[in-house]
Formats: sequence, C-alpha cells, structure tokens
Amino acid sequence: MRLNFPELNINGLVSRIPVIQGGMGVGISLAGLASAVANEGGIGVIATAMIGISEPDAAADPAGTDIRVLRHELRKARSLTGGIIGLNIMVALTNFAHLVRTGIEEGVDIIFSGAGLPMDLPGYLPRDAKTKLAPIISSARAATLICKRWMAKYNRFPDAFVVEGPKAGGHLGFKEEQLEHPDFALEKLIIEVVAAVKPLAAQKNTTIPIIAAGGIYTGQDIRAIMALGASGVQMGTRFAVTVECDAAQAFKEALLNARQEDLIIIKSPVGMPGRAVRNRFLDEVQKGKKTPINCPYHCVKTCLQAKSPYCIALALVGAKNGKFHNGFAFAGSNAYRVNEILSVKTLIGSLQREFSMACATEEYSAPN
Repeated sequence: MRLNFPELNINGLVSRIPVIQGGMGVGISLAGLASAVANEGGIGVIATAMIGISEPDAAADPAGTDIRVLRHELRKARSLTGGIIGLNIMVALTNFAHLVRTGIEEGVDIIFSGAGLPMDLPGYLPRDAKTKLAPIISSARAATLICKRWMAKYNRFPDAFVVEGPKAGGHLGFKEEQLEHPDFALEKLIIEVVAAVKPLAAQKNTTIPIIAAGGIYTGQDIRAIMALGASGVQMGTRFAVTVECDAAQAFKEALLNARQEDLIIIKSPVGMPGRAVRNRFLDEVQKGKKTPINCPYHCVKTCLQAKSPYCIALALVGAKNGKFHNGFAFAGSNAYRVNEILSVKTLIGSLQREFSMACATEEYSAPN
C-alpha cells in the first residue's frame, strides 16, 4: 500500500499532494498563504470576496478596487511560487463576472466557485485558456445538474468538484436543520457524488476528481475520506492558523483560543447559515442590540441590506485585522482542536505523517 500522499490530477493540472487550501475571505487567504501552500506541493487559493476592502478607495469604487487588488495578489503569488495557484470566486458576488474574467486573463491555474451553482462559468473561458474550473457543491443533485448543463451548452464537464459538507467554516450550503443530520454528513455526500458523477464522466471517457471539504482535520481524516472515493481534500481552518496566513495575529489567536462551545451557527445577512466563533459582537447581534446600517459595498447579491443589523464584509475584515469589537471570525467545526500556530511546511509535514501512519495501519491489519 502506498504510504506517501498520492498526486491530485485535475484534468492535467497535477498537484504533488492532494491538499487544497480553502479560499477564505475577506482577506484571510491572499498571496502569502496561497504561495506557501503551493510551495509545499498543494494548491494555494486566493479568496476574491471583497479582496480590496482594505484599500482607501474601496467604498467609492468597490468593484474596481477588487479587480486591481486581485491582479496585484495574483502577480505577487506568482512571484513567490512556481506552484499551483487558484481562486475562490463566489457565484453570489455582485462582481462575479469581472473577477472570473480577471482571473482568467491573469492565467490563474484553477477557479473554485460556490455559493450558488456556476451554471455559466465555462462561458467566460476563451478557447485557448488553460484555467481549470471546479464548482463547489453540497449534493449529488447539484453535481448532476452542472454536468448536464455544461455538457449541453459548452460540451465540457467540470475539471473537478469540491463537495463541501456541513462541518465547514463560513457560509454553508445547507439549511440549519440539516447541519447535524446524518443524511448530510460529508462521508455520505462523497459516496453519493462519486456515484453520480462517475458514470457521466465515463460517457466521455474521462474522470472528474471529487474533492472533500468541511471538517477534514488530520492526515487520518484525509486517508479515510479518500478511501470513500475522494481524490483529495480542501482544508480551511487548519491553514487559517498558520504563520503564513494573511490575517492578523489576533485573528489566529481567536481561532486558537476557541472552545468547542464557542463554535456556533449564525444567520448571516447574505441569507445563509454560517459557522463562526462566538464573541461579544455576535452576542449583541443575537440580543438585537445592533441596528440596520447602510452598506456602501453590496458585495453579495442575496444580502438583505435594509434588514441586516451589520455589514458582513466590514465584520469579516475587522476580524481579519484583529479588531473584534465590530466583527467576528468564521471557523470550521474542528477549530477548537487547534492548539498551536504552525508554519505551512510543518502542518503539511504532519498531515503527511498521519496519512502514512493510517495507510500503514490498514496494511498491517489487512487479512492475509
């Protein structure tokens, strides 16, 4: 049995290890973190959601600022690594199309797109572009719909799917009552998506790798989910608490100090449930002590600005900068298990060792 991490092949884009660093907005995963992951053989991902919000002209021209900063971060990442760099671009963003076009123009290796079904994503891709496209989904039904739509309209399949389960941090593609239901566990979703996608891909004599996301914490977790048919994993929270993460030290310490009971589900202004670290700001929101504000950004199409007690973009960028009096941090369900801030190299090394130990244990216990 192979003990080392296997490669992850996404339609010819080959990552030395099957680990994708999740795209974490607003400003948590930029060029610094993404390039560090890429240098270790994984896929580093820059999150585009309100990527330019810290710029002085962000309120006056949020869309233009996002594009300018996105170009800067992509070029910076390229200067720091020869590895694979991706973008996370939410379908729900009001400037989705501009961000996608910019990423493709800059030659980004792969685009991950969720928070809605990216039904028309291939339409932005020029014939000669090498950028791979990977929708982020939460059900086999969504995978099937996208495959059929892309094949009918663009004569192509996605290059990969990321299946994000209910244990992920940030906005979740589930109803609140589904988050703890066994029918929506990541392990079950992976089996269902693999079963749905494999025969569709076989019709074109191709393969579509399935990436598991949400609640993956150890190398043993990686081995276990790959045994169910996943070709790789996406991890967010583990990389958020690394030396190279682009957030402030106080942000990392907020995750580091989080207890299991501090990880709560909130109702986000964008109309989706989200998993976050409880703090005084969120307590005040829950008690109705925050009042609706005027938001200059309107970054997400589904945001109910008139009824929202706070601006999600401002709350998240405040946390990114370590200022929590008007903000909070998103985090995955296993954030409470983090007990130190590691370098990306050390983290990936530990995941590799744990993966190898899991493989060796399976080999040792296998029947003769």
